Amino acid sequence: MADHTQKTALPPTFNFSQSSLQDYTDCARRFQLRYIEQLHWPAVETEPVLENEHHQQEGRLFHRLVQQHLIGLPAEKLTQLANTANLSRWWTNYLQTDFNLGIAKKFTELTLSAPIGQNRLLAKYDLVAILPGGRALIYDWKTYQKRPRDEWMAVRLQTRVYRAMLVLAGTYLNDGKPFEPEGIEMIYWYANAPSDPARFPYDTTHYTRDWETLTGLVQKISNHQHFPLTDDDKRCAYCPYRSYCNRGIEAGSTEEMEETSLSGIDSDFEQIAEIEY
Repeated sequence: MADHTQKTALPPTFNFSQSSLQDYTDCARRFQLRYIEQLHWPAVETEPVLENEHHQQEGRLFHRLVQQHLIGLPAEKLTQLANTANLSRWWTNYLQTDFNLGIAKKFTELTLSAPIGQNRLLAKYDLVAILPGGRALIYDWKTYQKRPRDEWMAVRLQTRVYRAMLVLAGTYLNDGKPFEPEGIEMIYWYANAPSDPARFPYDTTHYTRDWETLTGLVQKISNHQHFPLTDDDKRCAYCPYRSYCNRGIEAGSTEEMEETSLSGIDSDFEQIAEIEY
């Protein structure tokens, strides 16, 4: 097998995101192969392959439908595009949910960025809703087949990056006034569990801790010359780079997928979404 461990430095113009930081946290080797080596995906992620690819396509379409609805396109016209069983169910659940955002200023598919170390950190939001008084709600739409535990989502890099970045770089959304951490809440809305969203309020203590963690993580990545494999080989069945690491040939089954395995799938979905929009 060819040696793919020669490159150890990031491109100077590299922008970090929650998905790349999550990749590094889950498996430094995967981060190296994806972002430093920039290798093509050599293996399928899950079995059955077509079902998984179809689910990801539906997830992207759902995000686009919601975004178009939030900017003012009529729901009845968009409903015609929800033409699969999953899309129809998710779309119906979305339309039947009262998000109570009538008086909010809504920013969809919003990107914020800020310097971090020698690079920049980017965050791509599904929806940021600004309520009177400067309160901000961050909504993220999830189409997971199974609802994860709140404890798992709480420590995800997405949860930490998105809230911290709104404090750091969201001033222009709030009439020139910085957001107070205590006025920010992150909400994951699950299309398959519409009445049970995960809500994560914020405060100054968490913001300080999160930013220290993120800057430390970026510094560690920048100084790394060695990117070891994860010790949790259960993740590898759902990683498209497993053949580079001799961590198995067959992809993991969607029926057997656990929360820890969602990281690879979610990261791939987020990476595609970042490129598309």
